[in-house]
Amino acid sequence: MTISATTSDTDSPAALPAKSKPVFGILGAISSAHMINDMMQSLILAMYPILKGEFSLSFSQVGLITLTYQLTASLLQPLVGVFTDRRPQPYSLPFGMTSTLIGLILLAFAPSFGFVLLAAAFVGIGSSIFHPESSRIARLASGGQHGFAQSVFQVGGNMGTAIGPLLAAVVIVPFGQHSVAWFGLAAILGIGLLLQVSRWYAAHHIASVGSRKPVNVAPYSRKVVTGAIAILLILIFSKYFYVAGISSFYTFYLMERFGLTVQNAQLHLFFFLFASAIGTVLGGPVGDRIGRKPVIWVSILGVAPFALMLPYANLFWTTALTIVIGLVLSSAFSAILVYAQELMPGKVGMVSGLFFGFAFGMGGLGAAVLGIFADRTSIAFVYQTIAYLPLLGVVAALLPREIRRT
Repeated sequence: MTISATTSDTDSPAALPAKSKPVFGILGAISSAHMINDMMQSLILAMYPILKGEFSLSFSQVGLITLTYQLTASLLQPLVGVFTDRRPQPYSLPFGMTSTLIGLILLAFAPSFGFVLLAAAFVGIGSSIFHPESSRIARLASGGQHGFAQSVFQVGGNMGTAIGPLLAAVVIVPFGQHSVAWFGLAAILGIGLLLQVSRWYAAHHIASVGSRKPVNVAPYSRKVVTGAIAILLILIFSKYFYVAGISSFYTFYLMERFGLTVQNAQLHLFFFLFASAIGTVLGGPVGDRIGRKPVIWVSILGVAPFALMLPYANLFWTTALTIVIGLVLSSAFSAILVYAQELMPGKVGMVSGLFFGFAFGMGGLGAAVLGIFADRTSIAFVYQTIAYLPLLGVVAALLPREIRRT
C-alpha cells in the first residue's frame, strides 16, 4: 500500500521551482526572527539561578518551569501545523511573537512562582505558533535546498539560545529580574521582521493558489513511513532528554562541582550553546550532499563516547567535551526534520509541528524528571545517568534508505 498525497501550495513544485535559488532575504529574516524568539526563551533558562534564589525554588520547581514552557509548546505545535496545512495563516507569526513578548513582561514583574509559570506558558504559546509556520516558510524559500534552508532557520534559534546566558550575565544578574523587560524591545523588532515575512508569504500564497495541483508521491508504504517516524521520534527523545540535562542544569553542575560563580557558569553554558549553533549550520547542507541518514546516525550515536566521559572530566575537559557534544549533537535536528518532511510530502506544517512539539515536550519532560532526580540524588549523578541516552542513536540503522529529492 502506498501513500498518495495532495501537496499544499507551500510544498508543491508549482509553488516554488525546486531548482530556483533560495530566497536569501526571507531566509535571513526568518532566521533573525528565530534568533530573537529563542533568545527570549533562553532568558528563562539563564535566569534559573536568579529565580531559584528569589523564590527559594527546589530543582523540581526549576524543572517545572521548563516543563510548563515546553509542554505548552509541544501540545499546541502539531495542532497549529495541521490547521495551517489546510488553511495557511501568514500573519500568525507576528501574533506568536506578541505572545512571547507578553510572557517576557510577565517574567520581568512576576511576584510569585505561579506568575513565573504563567509567563513560561505564554512563551510556550508563542513558540507553538512561530515554529511550524516558520519552518514551512523556510522550506518554501529554500529553492530546493531544504537541508540548507532548515539549517539557516535553525541556526538563528540556536544563536539566540546561546546569546541568552551572556545577556543574563551582563544585564539580568547585575540589574535583577525587572531588567528582563528591556528585552521586550527585541520582541518588537521581531514583530516588525515577521510582518515583512508574512507579507511575502501572503503574496506568494495568493500568486500560487491558481497553480496548485495534486501530486501523487509514494516514497514508501504506510507501514514503512509509520515505522520510520517512530524511529525518528526515539532519536528526538534521546537528543532532547539529554540536552535538557545540559541546558537546564549545566550552570548548577559547574557551580556545585567546580565552584564557579553564576556568571562564569553562564559563560560555559554559552560555549556549549554556541557550539550547538555551529553544528546546526553544518548539519543541513551536509545532509543535502551526502543524505540525511548518515548525518542522523553520526550526530546521535557519535556523541555517546563524549557523553560517557563528561561526568568524570575536570573543568577544562568538561568544557571541551560539552563543546564537542553541542557541535555534533545539534547537527541532527535539521536532517531529522527534512527526512520526516520527505517521508510525508504535502504535510510540512503537520510534520514540523509534530517534531518541534515532540522536541519541546521531551525537553520539558526531561527537565522535570531530571529536576526531581537531582533533588533526590545529585546533579553529578544525573549527568552520569543521562550519559547513556545517546546510545539510542543505534536505532538510526533501522531507517529506510532515503529517496533523494531535488
